Amino acid sequence: MRAVLPQSQSESLPQVSAETQRYDEIPFFNCGDLCTVVTLKSAAFMSAPRAFDFHCHSLFSDGSLAPFELLMLAKERGVELMAITDHDTVNGYSQTLQTQAVELGLELISGCEISCHWQRRGIHVVGLNMNLNDPGFRQAMQAQGQARLSRAESITAVLQRLGFEVELTQVQSLAGNGTIGRPHFARHLVDTGQMSSMSTAFKRVLGSGKPGDIKANWPTLETAIAWITGAGGVAVLAHPLKYKMTITKLRSLLADFVQAGGQGIEVVTGHQEPSKVRTLMDLALRYDLYASAGSDFHHPGQPWAALGQAQSLPNSCQPVWEHWS
Repeated sequence: MRAVLPQSQSESLPQVSAETQRYDEIPFFNCGDLCTVVTLKSAAFMSAPRAFDFHCHSLFSDGSLAPFELLMLAKERGVELMAITDHDTVNGYSQTLQTQAVELGLELISGCEISCHWQRRGIHVVGLNMNLNDPGFRQAMQAQGQARLSRAESITAVLQRLGFEVELTQVQSLAGNGTIGRPHFARHLVDTGQMSSMSTAFKRVLGSGKPGDIKANWPTLETAIAWITGAGGVAVLAHPLKYKMTITKLRSLLADFVQAGGQGIEVVTGHQEPSKVRTLMDLALRYDLYASAGSDFHHPGQPWAALGQAQSLPNSCQPVWEHWS
């Protein structure tokens, strides 16, 4: 099966950097044979010769590198198969990027990390290998973009009521063509001297349970999964232990996830303790889920989320790429 990425756009569009194009709308192109997804026959990761990273972010969401810079870093780290999984957008994908990936010897598949909710909890689902030309998926990305904009407006209003100097246009400028998130508000507060650090901004006003932690109008878990599978992709539960659930609650989530059509789970996210990897491996086996792994890379200088350097999948796991091989 081939991953279909967006149809080509005019090459005269304004530039994000010298390496990658900036798009005001979601770019859709059909890259044909350029998008052939690697086929691996091995049932166990440890015998597979390829290195992969199926969870990383660019400046099109809350990362700091342009998509081409991610490719360059991945090549430097020995990655051969990867997906860029920006939050609620696929704007980072372009014909130019796909061509650059091929020239670097990288297999680039489509990806996106979709925000949703389950039992009043925020959950992230990574979609892999979707057809980005699918009309339903295109509409989904537009809806997610609007949800993020509405949330940004609400966060702006809350911060203003608390006495902070902030305008939505200032935060939009920091986000560029990417989706707006709380890290962009934190960056504005630091840049303008209203907070001493990003971590302080989250601890005081933007973190979980704080005034700026506005709940967006995210879709349900079932809807997010349907968007991904409807576009021919694989829905993967992202960083399951980050939700800080009891094992009983996590099993309940996974039961609903599987019932809704979810087919994968991140067994490895960045650098994890061996005990956590074993726990997630056991859950993957228990619910017959494909195993995925990724760094959750956002910025250089974060060794716990270094691009292309996540731990290997356990031997007993079934790698997610076997779904489309």
